[in-house]
Amino acid sequence: MAHTKPVAMQPLFLELGDRVGPIDCARFALLHRPVGAPRSLIVYAHPFGEELNKSRRMVALQARAMAQAGHAVLVPDLLGCGDSAGDFGDATWSAWVDELVRACDWLRQASRAWGPNVPAETQPLTLWGLRAGALLATAAAERLGDVQNLLFWQPHAVGKTLLQQFLRLHSAGSLVNGNARGGTPALLARLAGGDTVEVAGYRLSPGLASGLDNARLVPVQGVRRLHWLELSTREGATPGPMSTETLDAWRQTGTQVHAQVLPGPAFWQTAEIEEAPALVEATLALLAA
Repeated sequence: MAHTKPVAMQPLFLELGDRVGPIDCARFALLHRPVGAPRSLIVYAHPFGEELNKSRRMVALQARAMAQAGHAVLVPDLLGCGDSAGDFGDATWSAWVDELVRACDWLRQASRAWGPNVPAETQPLTLWGLRAGALLATAAAERLGDVQNLLFWQPHAVGKTLLQQFLRLHSAGSLVNGNARGGTPALLARLAGGDTVEVAGYRLSPGLASGLDNARLVPVQGVRRLHWLELSTREGATPGPMSTETLDAWRQTGTQVHAQVLPGPAFWQTAEIEEAPALVEATLALLAA
């Protein structure tokens, strides 16, 4: 990729969250930005559980390329994730949405100091979500009310699917250990009863599980463009029926929709850290357009 603009990558601790008992409100974030006034602002919403760690390299490659193309990109770790304060078991869906909204507010305010007399309308805001992060981005966009663009990587139209995939990790571990009990229905029952459950080393709270379970990629007022990018190892692949139905719903509201399936590995879940160069290039092309 032939990008030559200088960029700055800055680690930050931002007060995005509320204090949860003894847990500090600081959240770790990486800021990627060009020198001078950015052409747009982008806030990233990360995926769920181990998918966050698996996807870090791809997200870093994309954020760096975005900054080289003139965009300012904020990549936060939400409550209980990555290098931020708290435990995963302390997180709730509503807290994550709140923190994403505050991240957008922080980036908008910070950008005013990066260039002289830059009107806010010339720096459109894009929320960029991967997997469950697309659902978080949708909820944050609805809360903000003035997000112009949404960029989704490998989104799921409903959070219930992602929750069930995550809970099946517990079922698989139980079978390996010779315990056929404690499958997904049992875990859902415990969560519904107010218990926190442990899945693949992550403590999952009822507040996080129920929020993900009820999350939907519904159209959001004010969003002008929706970029929907998926990866597949199958030649000629197209979005599935659920994705197509969701995209049609967005089009019916007047949102400009671009959907594309690109060649590449499922880097968010592969055993080894993988890259998808076609995804990086396609994302840059959409932002340029």
